[in-house]
Amino acid sequence: MKIPFKYTFRNFKARKLTAAITITGIALVVFVFAAALMMAYGIEKTLVSTGSADNIKILRKSSQGEISSIIDGDTQNIIRSLPHIAKNNKGELMISAEPVVIINLPIKSGGMSNVTVRGVSQNVYELRQQIKLTEGRLFNPLLRELIVGEAISNKFSGAQIGSIVRFAGDDWTIVGLFEAEGSGFESEMWGDSQQLLSAFNRESSVSTLTLKLDDLANFEEFKRSFETDKRLLEFEPKIEQKYFEEQSGILATFIRVLGIFITVIFSIGAIIGAMITMYSSVANRTREIGTLRSLGFKRRNILLAFLLESVTISVTGGVIGLFLASFLQFFTISTLNWNSFSELAFSFSLSPSIVISSLLFTLVMGLLGGFLPSVRAARLNIVNALRAE
Repeated sequence: MKIPFKYTFRNFKARKLTAAITITGIALVVFVFAAALMMAYGIEKTLVSTGSADNIKILRKSSQGEISSIIDGDTQNIIRSLPHIAKNNKGELMISAEPVVIINLPIKSGGMSNVTVRGVSQNVYELRQQIKLTEGRLFNPLLRELIVGEAISNKFSGAQIGSIVRFAGDDWTIVGLFEAEGSGFESEMWGDSQQLLSAFNRESSVSTLTLKLDDLANFEEFKRSFETDKRLLEFEPKIEQKYFEEQSGILATFIRVLGIFITVIFSIGAIIGAMITMYSSVANRTREIGTLRSLGFKRRNILLAFLLESVTISVTGGVIGLFLASFLQFFTISTLNWNSFSELAFSFSLSPSIVISSLLFTLVMGLLGGFLPSVRAARLNIVNALRAE
């Protein structure tokens, strides 16, 4: 004989105040838990979308990021001679040689932060078709001109069209604003590759090469040709999307671990709150429990009924917390990317796995908070329970 669920639900409603306090605590814990996971996933999603699945990025093996990679002019020429590199309708190789540097800009709200400036070749817009000019014009490759991503323009002073940015001993004029489908490129400034090399006296040495193959199915053959050339032993080719996914690893993992650590501490308080609520419920319903036992309900029925009540309270709070966390998707924030040492703007992002993880975490809190009170209720002596005041 099982205790009907409506019994549990009726008792849940009968103690609205204590249940509401417990639900609020659990909702806040789940909100923090989901927010941390959404932040980490948002960083990963932003950086993964920065790269293209059909582009190849070449950089020095020992480098931790683009700013620490150097490819000299002779090496670039060797790479250009490899097979399967695509050509555009003008017969030009689809390669963008890109020097990457970091500059400082003032933040609108105060303080300074690092911004990535990327030098690109003229065919970069064929390589990265997610780049869309939203205002102004493209930079003139013969002049010290820049276009800026929307995230940079929104956050930094002097990063708007018509502004002058001074670095490398020169004044650079911002002439255009671009978007990149929410990718990490929106946190960068772009100028002509040769202009940037000249400004920093780097001759022909760039940070990375980005190229497109005639067919992505030829990547393994291209890679074998690359690796068998002894002059290229210090360098490696990677799928661009895979490269940026790896770049997100350290920062996303740190945020995820820190968020879970903080949440676990908060969850202890929520579990204790649920436990107090359930112990109070048991104390107030001692005679009722004795009546149920005298009617033939077994100890496991009592245990399951109280455990179900605890889980119901917890899951209700978890759903509320998750619902509130879902609104974070409308916000965009920025942080320092540890690999590039520059500003990265990203949005919170919710995924099915985060929803499932949050609900499982909620379920565990409900089980832990309700287990001991449920055991206490199940072990009450029938006679003593019926005599309780």
